[in-house]
Amino acid sequence: MRRIAPVIALIAALVFAPAPAFAAGDWTWPVVGPLGRPYDPPASPYGTGHRGIDILASTDSVAVAPEAGVVSFAGRVGGRWFVTIDHGGGLESTMSWVNATLVRRGDVVAEADPVALTGTCHPGDTSPCLHFGVRLHDAYQDPLDYLGPIEVWRFIRLAPFP
Repeated sequence: MRRIAPVIALIAALVFAPAPAFAAGDWTWPVVGPLGRPYDPPASPYGTGHRGIDILASTDSVAVAPEAGVVSFAGRVGGRWFVTIDHGGGLESTMSWVNATLVRRGDVVAEADPVALTGTCHPGDTSPCLHFGVRLHDAYQDPLDYLGPIEVWRFIRLAPFP
């Protein structure tokens, strides 16, 4: 019972808490990589656009939770894997078209916990990346407004010295 009580308390805090007061740009990037395709909001709810960002990353890179929350969905949509994390107060993040999920619905995740393995950007696209989206009360948001700065040193790969 001692182990379950903190989990129940966290779930209750996330479900019944007021909208989270996230400072702009304090989330962890789900994968390390350059921005491939930026957010392009649709003109209408069903219009064309790009409802998230594509972060370039090798296939099967480990994607992590950008912020603490509860996994509200981890499963297939149209034959491809998706993971959605409820951060409370109507704020959700989704990782789309991943190769595998590492969590299940109802799992409580901390910031930077592994949640998925990256796949390709979009159906029919073979480019390796992670499509990352954010919604606030079901309205799509620019994920870059939530993600913190990424350290340049993470992109540096040193070659062995002969």
